[in-house]
Amino acid sequence: MVNPAMIFKIKSMWDEFTVNHPKLPRFIQAAASQRLEEGTVIEMTIRRPDGDTLTSNIKLTASDLALIEQLKELGTSGMQ
Repeated sequence: MVNPAMIFKIKSMWDEFTVNHPKLPRFIQAAASQRLEEGTVIEMTIRRPDGDTLTSNIKLTASDLALIEQLKELGTSGMQ
């Protein structure tokens, strides 16, 4: 069972995060507005203050897309 107090806490933390980093939610919305398809590459880079970087990527498969759709459904059903 989901703890409502924890949901409230996470929502508050997310609100603060989006104030501190307003470009990320807009980026996610822009990415979500376009249809993902098999073969799409998602890449992430972490750049540390000391200059070290770590980069990784994934090429989406059919099963990845199925998981993403299930997560979307979970997210929208949880909001009702």
